[in-house]
Amino acid sequence: MLHVQVHAANIHDTTVGGYILQDAVDKYSSLQGVSLDAGYRKTTENFVTNVLKKQISISCRVKNEWAILAKRWVVERTFAWFISFRRLAQDFEISLTSAEAFIMIAHAAMLIKRLE
Repeated sequence: MLHVQVHAANIHDTTVGGYILQDAVDKYSSLQGVSLDAGYRKTTENFVTNVLKKQISISCRVKNEWAILAKRWVVERTFAWFISFRRLAQDFEISLTSAEAFIMIAHAAMLIKRLE
């Protein structure tokens, strides 16, 4: 996980998606591209291609059949693993920074556990 940003539920992901990716590119200048799902089309897609000048890969839906979408399973699996951390199972945090911190702590714990 490179960058975490939690925002209020009343702000749509496509509205802030470009700015979150901007922060990630600022932190990691060697980042060459991003992979997003179909919900980030238009606004975020335009921001990434026109402003950030990065490659973008959007996974498309497969009609009426189950299929693995490119790289999307990695993100979904990671979110599923976060549910095993009690603090992340529900939205307990009051501040956004503490929510981001607990996500990073949970991810670090998962990585450390893999080293064992």
